[in-house]
Amino acid sequence: MGTQKHDFVNLGCQMQSFAGIEGEKGLGRASNLPLLSQVRLFFRRHLSMNARRALKKMLHLNVVWRNERQLPEKMEEEINFSPGSLGLKAGELVRVRSYQQIQATLDEEGKLKGCSFLNVMQPYCGTTQKVFKVVARFVDERNYKIKNARGIVLLEGVMCTGTEFYGNCDRSCLFFWREEWLERA
Repeated sequence: MGTQKHDFVNLGCQMQSFAGIEGEKGLGRASNLPLLSQVRLFFRRHLSMNARRALKKMLHLNVVWRNERQLPEKMEEEINFSPGSLGLKAGELVRVRSYQQIQATLDEEGKLKGCSFLNVMQPYCGTTQKVFKVVARFVDERNYKIKNARGIVLLEGVMCTGTEFYGNCDRSCLFFWREEWLERA
């Protein structure tokens, strides 16, 4: 393998990562997050918006929070990545970001906020697709629990037909797409 940051091969089914998607604002278990993210999540869960704003202003943490996941300047310009919720709705046209842009958002396991980006999703990079549905809740079929999610959409007709590891599959599961991997067309 090369020396790039993300030299992983994700050959499994996206359903295996569903456990990590559940949680407030689509985040996985807090213990997997960096300490500063855990602190922010704690404040987000236990303080009102006005109390958080006052605390943030008082302690001047906005500089720390902004720099927590800042990419090097050259890389940031190169991938033109703008994080944040797009607020997508069903029927909107979106463009799937390039593979390099998506790869820059992934952790060492090939996930963003618990949602896996699979190798079989790569052919859709750079294409224009239509939002089929915004995912707010889904059933995790491994334990039959309803899980909440934010920032995830399903794209019309973009579905899994199998993976290299498992082979062909006729189930036709729709891929979960993080809004960070998409941009308005």
